Amino acid sequence: MSKTQSLLQPDPKRWKALALLGFANFIVMMDSAVVQVALPSIKDALGYTEANLQWVMNAFLILFGGLLLLGGKLSDLFGHRRIFMWGISILAVSSLFAGLAWNEMSLNIGRGIQGVGSALIAPSALSIVMILFSANKKELGKALAVWGLSGAAGGALGIVLGGVLTQLFSWRWTLLFYVPISIIVLYLAPKLLQKGTPKTGRIDYAGAIAVTAALVLIVYGIVNVEQNGWQALSTVFPLVMGGILFIIFILIQMFRKDPLVPLSIFKAPNLAAGNISLILLSASWFPLIYFLILYLQQVMKYEPFEAAMGMLPAPILMAIFMIVLAERVMNKLGMKITMMIGFIILGIAGLLFSGNTVNGHYWGDVFTPLLLAALGNALAYLPATTAAVSEAKSEESGLASGLYNTTYQIGSAVGLAVIVSIAAAATASAAGAKELILNEGYQQAFFWCGIVAFAGALLALLFVRTPKK
Repeated sequence: MSKTQSLLQPDPKRWKALALLGFANFIVMMDSAVVQVALPSIKDALGYTEANLQWVMNAFLILFGGLLLLGGKLSDLFGHRRIFMWGISILAVSSLFAGLAWNEMSLNIGRGIQGVGSALIAPSALSIVMILFSANKKELGKALAVWGLSGAAGGALGIVLGGVLTQLFSWRWTLLFYVPISIIVLYLAPKLLQKGTPKTGRIDYAGAIAVTAALVLIVYGIVNVEQNGWQALSTVFPLVMGGILFIIFILIQMFRKDPLVPLSIFKAPNLAAGNISLILLSASWFPLIYFLILYLQQVMKYEPFEAAMGMLPAPILMAIFMIVLAERVMNKLGMKITMMIGFIILGIAGLLFSGNTVNGHYWGDVFTPLLLAALGNALAYLPATTAAVSEAKSEESGLASGLYNTTYQIGSAVGLAVIVSIAAAATASAAGAKELILNEGYQQAFFWCGIVAFAGALLALLFVRTPKK
């Protein structure tokens, strides 16, 4: 196909390409969840302390979130397919390293490098999706729904797969299984994805370092609250330094010729509101799922495999709601109303979970609110994603994709750190049997997940604008 034809005609392989890119997004989003059920086994095998264990999650989330903007810029400059394949290659090698980890430090490093690979994959893949379907708004809506489903299902199904692999084989296979999957993606990518044209431009490494370091310090400071409190130097210093670095990042973007994030991108309608919505959505959804797994295992006494099966309705329901319902509701009610309804339903689910007791029953106390949470997440996710990327200029598609993914991961990392601290404070002040003490913390965690979701509904009401037809 000539260049002229490719501009006039849609790529005949676009749906197969979307399947491959959606699968890549699925495994990237699964990477932040797949080790969750395996955490107790990892702790025993490698000698983690209770406090340090969360770095198995945060080493990935912080580098993933912190480098996504750089990944988007590299994707725009050097070609989306090239950066996508580099990311898959890094993910394969780092997964092998992490799966063979011999101590705490080696696993943290492996997880961090997995985050680096994922930071290249996610924005380049979404950019290709935007380019493949940009000619037809209806097809783009369907493609974004598939993309949203792949990411959301990856996060939820990762927990299920992690439980199965841990119980049947070993925690190491929650990491090693990425190696053969990555090789398959690398084999198919050149066959299904067009090469793309590299562009000229400079890379804002100073901005990338500043925003990544800011994120690391802020999350590190929040994590320290659990052990040392808000007034300790080990909490205040990283939070202040993180805040200063973030201000420096903004100043770099204002005065640099080729910034990592040209602030003019926020002039695109709904882009800022869409990204803030994604922060609030992930800050509600990700900790809710995290604590639900702990509730099933530590309060209801489920085995890892049982807990995994207990979580299985989440990705299935989300798939159904995303495919069957979300796009239709958004087409009928518009972006603002759909997002509001989604956030409100997710908030109600959080409040229902917060009433769970140590004598909870699966169908009433877990399945029913989980069904509502999946519905709310699906209804909020599609309009938030659409708002965050659909109005960006085509030459800024990689940047918009990187920004969208960054805000989602930042919301997950910061939301988890904050809500873990709230739960730890509630647990510390509780008394009684171990299950009662733990459940006190989980109730507070679920409650605040709900409050964050209600804040998302308020944001949608005030700041999301319905695009003119």
